[in-house]
Amino acid sequence: MSRVLRRPTRPGVEWEFDSVTYPPEVSRNTVRQLLVERAEHGGWELARVRIAADGMRRVVLRRKIIRQTRPTFY
Repeated sequence: MSRVLRRPTRPGVEWEFDSVTYPPEVSRNTVRQLLVERAEHGGWELARVRIAADGMRRVVLRRKIIRQTRPTFY
């Protein structure tokens, strides 16, 4: 399950957030491998990990949105 949210933090800088949940049956090593794969191929970085009392892992990933400005000489 994944949800992408876009949110500006300050002028000129925008972050895209992705929320992912992993059930308690998924091992720690498997979660690590999945997150490393997302980081390498999607440009995501780890923003927050929360582990609930039942063992559910809620992970928030983020990546910077780079906007190109239009040249003024056209």
